[in-house]
Amino acid sequence: RVSLEEVLQWSQSFEKLITSKYGSMIYKAYLKTEHSDENIEFWLACEAYKKITSQRKRMAVARKLFTSYIQPQAPNEINIDSPARKAIIRNIQQPTQSCFDEAQRIVYMHMERDSYPRFLESKFYEQLKISLQTKDTNSMVN
Repeated sequence: RVSLEEVLQWSQSFEKLITSKYGSMIYKAYLKTEHSDENIEFWLACEAYKKITSQRKRMAVARKLFTSYIQPQAPNEINIDSPARKAIIRNIQQPTQSCFDEAQRIVYMHMERDSYPRFLESKFYEQLKISLQTKDTNSMVN
């Protein structure tokens, strides 16, 4: 269960939000309302990808990431610049642990600069804080 203290920490930095189990889930739900949840999905998929040790599994997951997020007209295409996209295309045959790092960094920056400030100002975040403050108040009364 998420605590009010944890939710309030998310406003201190984007890093705190995105590395929190509940934070990343709640932020993803918010991004869905903005139709930009592909960014967090890609970022989280890259975090999991970096932990893959088997070369065979890495190749399979790299191709899936490429077809889902990177290739032009991908179903969940992310907004990255041409050099980053071209570097991934070059490396996709022999994918390394770090072959999506630049794309992941770009997506992180987009979220941190664009959607994160909107998230902090949103009714979505505000209502979450209010509902947790209400719960805390009620539990003190009982």
